[in-house]
Amino acid sequence: MPVIDVHTHAFTHKWLELIRQQGGVYNIQTRPDGQQEIFRGNTPVVIPQKGHFDYALRLKHMDAAGIDISVVSLTCPNVYWGDAATSLRAAMESNDTMARAQATYPDRIRWFASLPWQYPQAAVEELKRCCENGAVGVMVLANIDGRSLTDPLLAPIWEEIDRRSLPVLVHPTDPPGAQSMDMTQFDLSWSVGFMFDTTLAITRMIFDGFFDLYPNLKIIASHAGGALPYLAGRFEKGDEVEIPERRKMRRKPIDYLRHIYYDCICYSPRTLEFLVSVVGADRVLFGTDWPHQVHDTQGAFANTAELPAAECDAVRGGNALKLFGL
Repeated sequence: MPVIDVHTHAFTHKWLELIRQQGGVYNIQTRPDGQQEIFRGNTPVVIPQKGHFDYALRLKHMDAAGIDISVVSLTCPNVYWGDAATSLRAAMESNDTMARAQATYPDRIRWFASLPWQYPQAAVEELKRCCENGAVGVMVLANIDGRSLTDPLLAPIWEEIDRRSLPVLVHPTDPPGAQSMDMTQFDLSWSVGFMFDTTLAITRMIFDGFFDLYPNLKIIASHAGGALPYLAGRFEKGDEVEIPERRKMRRKPIDYLRHIYYDCICYSPRTLEFLVSVVGADRVLFGTDWPHQVHDTQGAFANTAELPAAECDAVRGGNALKLFGL
């Protein structure tokens, strides 16, 4: 069974320079340890690493770890900054680099497209171009510059993704109000804010009947779904006491939690076991978050190894083979 990493990130130097020059609220600061870091205002977002830019280094890491295929994606702040031309330029820069990487390493690299979601017509056109260039899915942040993923403005993009039955990696970023909630210190925007961002985004989708509206969506909730598995019982109780006239879901919340996918990035074998117990091993995928400073390649292998053999094989590669049609 091949090992398929569905959560691993790649940058380009031109994309980073665009943020430096035209990032708006995003800026690049030097940390006390000398590393460059992207900030939203004074909220830390991401630290670029050598591996983000170097596919040869990526393949060396994959070989050493035992990863056969990596499905690469951009990460926060993605391309949701600047005017329409800047956002599209940033998306095309990232997408074209990933398409070239797949062409260079066709047995090892696949990629998620990034889109200028705040400009729906341009996003739909870029999605079509990316699919023609080999993209196997779409990566979206859990909020689009503060806008919810269920916002009606984004409907044309979701309709096209649903029509194509594409996998969508929902990845967190700093949530709206991070500074007001005092998340700027101690990387709380990462440890708490990111989990909150994913959890809130997917919960909105569930309770808004999003998966009934777009039945072909294949959503992947990053970082083991944030707090979603832990809140399953609370969702069920909330649905139980909901006013019938206000209810939009056609099924129970747990059915939707078992409809979407999750990666295994949770840094704990017990957390992974709990995720599997709630949603089933057939809904969990292998991910490392490489090459972020917080990546957990070693832990991803160790934690999945504690699952029963059949479940381990499914999580490490079997589920992704079916999901992406590889």
